[in-house]
Amino acid sequence: MFDNLSEKFSDAFKNISGKGKISESNIDETLKLVKTALLEADVNFKVVKNFINNVKEEALGEKVLKGVNPGEQFVKIVHEELAKVMGDENTSLDIERTGPIPILIVGLNGQGKTTFSGKLSLHLRNKEKKKVLLVPADTFRPAAKDQLKTLAKNMDMDIFDSDLAKHPKDIAQDALAFAKSNDIDIVIIDTAGRLHVDEELMGQIKEVRESLNGYNPEVLMVADAMTGQEAVNVAKSFHETVGLTGVVLSKMDSDARGGAALSIKHVTGVPIKFISTGEKMKDLELFHPDRLAGRILDMGDVLSLVEKAEQAIDQNEAESMMKNLEKGKFTVDDFMKQMDMMKNLGSMGSIMKMIPGMGGMLREVGDLSPAEDEMKRMRVIINSMTKAERQNYKIVKESRIERIAKGSGNTVVQVKDFIAKFKQMEKMMGGMMQMMKGGGMPSMPGMGGMPGMPGMGKPKKKRKKGGQWGGGFF
Repeated sequence: MFDNLSEKFSDAFKNISGKGKISESNIDETLKLVKTALLEADVNFKVVKNFINNVKEEALGEKVLKGVNPGEQFVKIVHEELAKVMGDENTSLDIERTGPIPILIVGLNGQGKTTFSGKLSLHLRNKEKKKVLLVPADTFRPAAKDQLKTLAKNMDMDIFDSDLAKHPKDIAQDALAFAKSNDIDIVIIDTAGRLHVDEELMGQIKEVRESLNGYNPEVLMVADAMTGQEAVNVAKSFHETVGLTGVVLSKMDSDARGGAALSIKHVTGVPIKFISTGEKMKDLELFHPDRLAGRILDMGDVLSLVEKAEQAIDQNEAESMMKNLEKGKFTVDDFMKQMDMMKNLGSMGSIMKMIPGMGGMLREVGDLSPAEDEMKRMRVIINSMTKAERQNYKIVKESRIERIAKGSGNTVVQVKDFIAKFKQMEKMMGGMMQMMKGGGMPSMPGMGGMPGMPGMGKPKKKRKKGGQWGGGFF
């Protein structure tokens, strides 16, 4: 997400780091690089001009704090201005009222409207505790109804059996009547994709919107984040026709340049309400401008990471593992559960980007797929172990190793390597518990000592270099 833009911002900030104070001369070069980065990211030129002027005014004004590192202060100013450009704070859906409440989904062809409709229904049911009805109203692409039916079936979501021979406005009215009689809170209407320059089709969606006037509907336009400035032009056209209440950026997990996210609110006045970050139905996030600004500037997004963890991590499983650790026990089963929790949080790369300062490290490391492949290999090896072996790996001797190797499609050497790495992990986890109980910092495998800290003496023996990660676990 915005990797290229993040890297260019990071390079630009090098010009001001280490300076004694912020002055016009030392920020001009930085702002020139920032301006170039934003224009290359396809951000609207008026937005870029205002942004640069505001940053310069703030940086040179009296608001710069004395005694604070000028480089850090400058990054803070850029962060605040980036957030302002994107809308300051999250704008939530207006759904805390008596239903049924229609949510009209509009946009160009191929932007991800039907997929978003499914994601939104899951979000509203699971997080907002609403009863949701999905309504296929794409009268031009019959397959859209089948797609929505499949999504609804997989999520156990209610779906309206639309008559696609009717006009979309009539389908919407039929669905709302059904919703009223069945105590449904939210009605999500998935409409056909249409070009914003097609007057006939834009007239049709205007009719649908006007037919919902008595319900005060939410009207969300789904835009592909990769299209940059074009998404802004489309949003402007749709807003003039149907009065958008929000924009959704799809495909934010792709190599999105950032033009759409950084321009839409400023140019159209319409807030971005959601971003779609993957193909799975759960991959939908509320759009928080300040958090996205933090990710772009490699300041991380700890709040979103915590929210993801709360959803992905099973509290009972976590407590069970904690009890085992308190007893000095860390099993292969516990390790497998940890990997499952990590998998539910997302890819290693997406998690690292949410941790402050890790974005730059991630760029240096480069491709994380070898580490993820290694975790997949470990998972296969663990699945080839018996329950007793997963509870006590010490019983795994030569004959068992050979059986596990054959069962998992790995070599004996690879199975032995996994067991060796697990031993290191077991020692590290035990050391962490010792530290939490006040025993000081333990001696970690593969790490040298830290003077003056209990348990951090010199390692007894130099470890052999491990896999891709220079002697680590992977």
